[in-house]
Amino acid sequence: MSIRPLDGVTVVSLEHAIAAPFCTRQLADLGARVIKVERPGTGDFARAYDERVNGMSSHFTWVNRSKESLTLDLKQESALTALKALLKTADVLVQNLAPGAAARMGLTAELLQKDNPGLILCDISGYGNNGPYRDKKAYDLLIQSEAGFLSVTGTPETPSKAGSSIADIAAGMYAYTNVLASLLQRGKTGKGSTIDVSMLESLGEWMSYPLYYAYEGATPSS
Repeated sequence: MSIRPLDGVTVVSLEHAIAAPFCTRQLADLGARVIKVERPGTGDFARAYDERVNGMSSHFTWVNRSKESLTLDLKQESALTALKALLKTADVLVQNLAPGAAARMGLTAELLQKDNPGLILCDISGYGNNGPYRDKKAYDLLIQSEAGFLSVTGTPETPSKAGSSIADIAAGMYAYTNVLASLLQRGKTGKGSTIDVSMLESLGEWMSYPLYYAYEGATPSS
């Protein structure tokens, strides 16, 4: 039997929509055991986006293959206790809950790494854990607009969004690569780390080419 690069790695994910699920699906593809924690009843709201794949959502199927699903009502103390027990032996925690939600439940590096010093925590959000927008929610089209992506898509008369959720995808990919880098670093130091990925910064980095193209006020080509 072939061995995949992340065989033996356990990832717990408090995730919904696209960004975090896309990150953890990449990890699952490489062999990690990904345990996706979902709300009772409805689960990840992306399950209800459509029914295009044999009755299942196309988005959900795309970013959640190869995962295990665990239903926990984290508003209940017993469920939160069970989650924290699981995290004592996990390698990675990925979350893209509403801003501040994970911290309010005590799911911070300061607390979790006391019991599991090697735990890697990856937070994915619209605007990051610091700065004036840290408490704001975000969605893909808003980030495409704020990062300036709409200005280089379509025409000056009809700026257009990308057809896929590229702000979510960008954040998911940067989260994925940073988790891999953190696993390599832990192999050298034995210590976990924290990762803070924002959709705005991720897509903003993708806008470096248009920025450099207009360097020192250069006129864009027609």
